Amino acid sequence: MPNTGSATIAGTTVPDLGIPYESCLTEGNPEPCIIVIFGASGDLTARKIVPALYNLYLNNGLPDSFIVIGCARTKLSDQEFRDKMKKFLSAAGTLDVSKWESFAQFLYYQAIDYKGPSSFSALSEFLWKLDKKHGTAGNRIFYLAIPPSLYKSTAQMLGMAGLSLEGEKKKGWSRIVVEKPFGRDLDTAIDLDRSLHEHFNEHQIFRIDHYLAKETVQNILMFRFANSIFEPIWNRRYIDHVSITAAETLGVEHRAGYYEQAGVLRDMFQNHMMQLLALTAMDPPSVFEADRVRDEKVRVYRAMRPFPTGDLDDYLVLGQYGAGSIDTKSVGKTEKKRVPAYRDEPGISPDSLTPTYAMMKIFLDNWRWQGVPFFLTSGKRLAKKRTEIVIQFKEIPHSMFRQTLEEHILANRLVLGIYPDEKISLTFQTKNPGARVCLRSVTMDFHYHQNYTGPTLDAYEKVLLDCMLGDHMLFWRQDGVELCWSFLTPILTECEICATREDALFTYDSGTWGPKAARDLFKNR
Repeated sequence: MPNTGSATIAGTTVPDLGIPYESCLTEGNPEPCIIVIFGASGDLTARKIVPALYNLYLNNGLPDSFIVIGCARTKLSDQEFRDKMKKFLSAAGTLDVSKWESFAQFLYYQAIDYKGPSSFSALSEFLWKLDKKHGTAGNRIFYLAIPPSLYKSTAQMLGMAGLSLEGEKKKGWSRIVVEKPFGRDLDTAIDLDRSLHEHFNEHQIFRIDHYLAKETVQNILMFRFANSIFEPIWNRRYIDHVSITAAETLGVEHRAGYYEQAGVLRDMFQNHMMQLLALTAMDPPSVFEADRVRDEKVRVYRAMRPFPTGDLDDYLVLGQYGAGSIDTKSVGKTEKKRVPAYRDEPGISPDSLTPTYAMMKIFLDNWRWQGVPFFLTSGKRLAKKRTEIVIQFKEIPHSMFRQTLEEHILANRLVLGIYPDEKISLTFQTKNPGARVCLRSVTMDFHYHQNYTGPTLDAYEKVLLDCMLGDHMLFWRQDGVELCWSFLTPILTECEICATREDALFTYDSGTWGPKAARDLFKNR
């Protein structure tokens, strides 16, 4: 019998529509294809992309005919590439040797010169050869797991080699996957887009944001629009404010070169935080289709009120972590570990003014959200790793208990936990048992994986599967990218040219929740 979830109501078990777990895992059958990974010798390929493809293979999520080709400057044989990927999977403890051998036969490797036309011509010939051998029908995905500085030249080389063609001129389809960042400001984002569109059409471009593929992020739309009880109160009449937090305990780690140029605003706010804002604030689309959903997100971005750049302190707090202590787990117990300040990290300038923390107060000028502040917060070396959306409802307009209650009646709160607690929590007031009228706050919790024992797809597995299916639901569209950069670029410019830039960058101890100025901004909402 297929394994299904269930809920218990008044002692009666109610099945979840009788849908087997397995039928929810993947959607449709991907067409045969070749997946070409540029940057195959890098960390992203070994840690995320190949393990995701391997897990899809184990869960029957890949086409019957598929090939994976790793491409990088490093010279490797097919077997050396396979052995390298196997080593990473073994270290992660996720390797089934016999199944790996079955999967690994579809892995190939081709050394590439990212600026060499002849190198891409050789790749084209290799692809046609594998097409004929494995029956992949001329369908290709080009995954750019490379530094952003190589995006433009790689897209150009693919176009010059005829690898972007599809339709009448070529059998099969061609798609290109681009990792963030999509530029570093509005001008560079437009320039990158122009370069991609010289050879690829918009429907061929998949701008990946793996945050969108997290199950609990996808669940935001289901929670909002598949349940009738919340939508009538999801607006300025009932909601006091919204907090969206993405906190990390990690420091800059091995990304010093990138992070010094990006900072928290470019690293987190232009992509992940803006997507969470849109999912929380958007209106319901007429139908659950990629472009209809993305249309509604774009309307949210258009409604963002521009910051008065001469008065940023009322809307933005920036911080940089200093030395401190963070919690680490060791042999089943939690211990404190001393960590250095950002400026003392390897590869970081000792007088760096790069922010590692930001709290931003955003207003949406539309009918639904007028006057409701959205607090977006993200930072490194904070007290806990936590990603959540908190909907704080307004207090009751009039208390009929004012003559009998001494305590203040707290407003309702809804928490959408994304990581590590994948749950939904609703806080409300009830009476304490006893003769006196006393209130207490209680929380009703739903844990996302409760009563579910089936397999799941992680974020990279989901986006790779959707790319094979040609589904843009979880990918950025260019107008959304440009609108977010239009909002952030004036803020970034003002911060970077500000004469008092150092004074506006607050230091906070590692292992805390950020600078005091952020708490003051929140209190003065």
